[in-house]
Amino acid sequence: MRGERVSEKILCTFYLGDLYFGIDVRGVQEVMSNHELTPVPLAPEVITGLMNVRGQIIPAVDLRCRLELERRDDDQPAPMNVVLQTDDGPVSLLVDRIGDVMEVDEQQFETPPETVTGVARDLIVGTYKLEGQLLLELDTDRLLDEPTLVEA
Repeated sequence: MRGERVSEKILCTFYLGDLYFGIDVRGVQEVMSNHELTPVPLAPEVITGLMNVRGQIIPAVDLRCRLELERRDDDQPAPMNVVLQTDDGPVSLLVDRIGDVMEVDEQQFETPPETVTGVARDLIVGTYKLEGQLLLELDTDRLLDEPTLVEA
């Protein structure tokens, strides 16, 4: 019908193991392959280190650790970086592999399933049922909430 507008959202997607996640693409600054990290003494466990990108120092958050998922095996490929632009500057999320940028119909949005528990329950906004898989949308504001990172 003319005049009827379908509400869509554009997400940058990535994987952590078999789990498929998405974040609002408007907050993504860039996506990069593995970058050398400098460890930060006394940093919260979720902060894997700092990376220097074109002279800009960016903290790297281990998303597996943040979501309380199983640690990355040493034999797995190096993580990828999804760099987010935040009010406090850029932050990199370490992910297993990058997916696509995709449009999702907000009418297909559902609240997180009851099987999602723990800290992930608070960080997942909702889900989209796609053909053959479930896309979990993360709330990047809550994900990068400083008090939560310090407590982790």
